[in-house]
Amino acid sequence: MSGTELLRVDERDVAAWDDQADVVVVGYGCAGVCTALEARAAGGDVLVLERSGGPGGTSINSGGFLYCGGGTALQRALGYDDSVENMYAYMMAACGPEPDAALIQAYCEGSVAHFDWILEKGVPYKESFFAGAHEPFHSDDGLVYSGSEFAWPFNEIATPAPRGHAPQTIQDKGALLMNKLIAAAVAAGVRTAFGTRVESLVQAGDGRVVGAIAHTVEGRKRIRARKGLVLTAGGFIYNEDMLSRYAPLLKQCRYKVGTETDDGSGIRLGLAVGGEAIRMETGDISLPVFPPNDLRFGICLSEQGQRFINEDVYFGRIGEYALMHQAGRVFLLVDDEHFGRPENFPIEIAAAGETVEEVEAELGMPRGALVNTVAVYNEYAARGEDPLFHKGADWLAPIATPPFGVIDLSTESFVYTAFTLGGLWIDPQARVRGGGGDPIPGLYAAGRTTSGVAKQGYSSGMSLGDGSFFGRAAGRHAMTSRT
Repeated sequence: MSGTELLRVDERDVAAWDDQADVVVVGYGCAGVCTALEARAAGGDVLVLERSGGPGGTSINSGGFLYCGGGTALQRALGYDDSVENMYAYMMAACGPEPDAALIQAYCEGSVAHFDWILEKGVPYKESFFAGAHEPFHSDDGLVYSGSEFAWPFNEIATPAPRGHAPQTIQDKGALLMNKLIAAAVAAGVRTAFGTRVESLVQAGDGRVVGAIAHTVEGRKRIRARKGLVLTAGGFIYNEDMLSRYAPLLKQCRYKVGTETDDGSGIRLGLAVGGEAIRMETGDISLPVFPPNDLRFGICLSEQGQRFINEDVYFGRIGEYALMHQAGRVFLLVDDEHFGRPENFPIEIAAAGETVEEVEAELGMPRGALVNTVAVYNEYAARGEDPLFHKGADWLAPIATPPFGVIDLSTESFVYTAFTLGGLWIDPQARVRGGGGDPIPGLYAAGRTTSGVAKQGYSSGMSLGDGSFFGRAAGRHAMTSRT
């Protein structure tokens, strides 16, 4: 399957079809099940092809967050004002470089109705707000700030509003979300074929994708898609060759978020029939040093002893800046008053001392580099100010109580988590676009097989959010297509 000739079959070479459906979906994660549900609701016969032995994909093991806003039922119930315009302003600022305005506009405009649709499928959400930062690991609270909405520079661009919607359970939030959606699909009569790996797409002479060739336990099968075929097969974090070619920095991240089926097969299938892939270098890169949140009173340092970010931002933004701008060579300096061990991963102490000078020497930094950084930070922190990076006043305090410790946050010593964000180029109807921007007839995609609303600047919930949202768009639009 290394060449495109093996990923594409001409319709003239298909003598007969072994199975067919109005809409054929490749992959049964969150994007796939939402595609199937919407196509089925429009009256279509839907067949989902999943290479694993059961449904769920990466989504079933995820944090289960949906990034929704604009005034959802949960936001309103908890007294948080939000609007389409406000959500759009934040996402356009955060989801760069060159955010896709058309995708983001559609996503923001449809967010309230989309969350209502999720509620209708039986996914429960507790009407409570998680006051900690980003991830309610130990609670079943329903609403949380899952990005950097409250941090500079975004709090000057858009009014902060929490948009992370978490299913009501303490653990296995992704499983709760997916099991409800899967149950809805079963009840709706969605057909499934597990242990079925799509090897090739079948393309007609006019460029239209009309089916797929799949390998099954019973042998190869030719499956016709009467109205549309939708690729929802995940990203490529488990494909070392594709990472080396497109996103080599992600190879430094020790923990891959996904499953072994996130091997880029959906992207390669789309490319083989003329689709265009964009932003293939991008990914979500998290540095989950928090909680405890008291560590935010510390300062993130480059190898040269300089600050490079405001420490109150989402840990995905810290991870992105650490890896992409500091080559993964960063530290966190904390004093004794605010030191704590990260809850989720073990740490290595890079240096410790009774004075900042001792820490500086132990790290091998030039004399005065760290001392001057801390002196400037402390001078302003004592006044509740951070003119360099604008960290929120709630997290500002002089680093003054010895001993001082430095946590090694380098890629060699700490756990960076990553998944890919680049993929097939789609329009707001989830149609796969070719190099000139025109859609490939009959071909759709959603989820991490695509380059969705986030390029960089990810916030928790955007992956399940855009996968479910544009999956539904694909299912709806495919059902309007000709036979």
